[in-house]
Amino acid sequence: MHIGLIGGIGVAATVVYYQRLTAEVARRGGTVDLIIAHTPDIQVLIRNNLADRRAEQAAEYAPQIDRLKAAGANCVAITSLGGHFCYAETLARSSLPLVSAVTPLDDFFHQQGIRRIGLLGTRIVMRSRLYSQLQKTEAVALDDEIEDIGQAYQEMAVAGSCSPGARDLFVEAGRRMIKEQGAEAIVLAGTDLNLAFDGQTPGYPVIDALDVHVNVLADLATGRRELEEVADFP
Repeated sequence: MHIGLIGGIGVAATVVYYQRLTAEVARRGGTVDLIIAHTPDIQVLIRNNLADRRAEQAAEYAPQIDRLKAAGANCVAITSLGGHFCYAETLARSSLPLVSAVTPLDDFFHQQGIRRIGLLGTRIVMRSRLYSQLQKTEAVALDDEIEDIGQAYQEMAVAGSCSPGARDLFVEAGRRMIKEQGAEAIVLAGTDLNLAFDGQTPGYPVIDALDVHVNVLADLATGRRELEEVADFP
């Protein structure tokens, strides 16, 4: 299976997708056929995301998907949970099947016996409770801090690095959701959050949504699952 990734949203998120996908496939004893298309300007995504301009962002993705198809990709994934805000609009314009990073999460939480999760990510991810796509799991967020957390996340994604102050903000937000809102685990629902949490021991369970998505892509790469099982078709 030749996998295509839409990257550049941001660069750090793309790099960690590349690293973890190739490592997971290698761990399974396989090799991955992979190509990445770089989205030229992350600021375009940020403006469209903040203004909820879904059709406009889908139009940004469409040429990247066409390039991936021309290069031989059989499917495509968006390397950003925040970038999934226009998933339906992108699917309608896509020339390839899309492998969602959101769809597998609900089943994963349910399989782990987790009934309530706390969200960290972009403003829209937190406000919409992961695009209202969780059916088996309840999601909570710190509504009083969404603007500050969202801004810190945006700055981290653009910079490709996490400041100590931003790290403290994210870790404390997770602690509050566990203590005050009864979250059983904190979900890193923003790909760049690995910059804040990798190597950290926050004192509560953390689930990286990136790893769930990577496992699905690794299943495709190694033939453990068929595209019809995990992808949405245009």
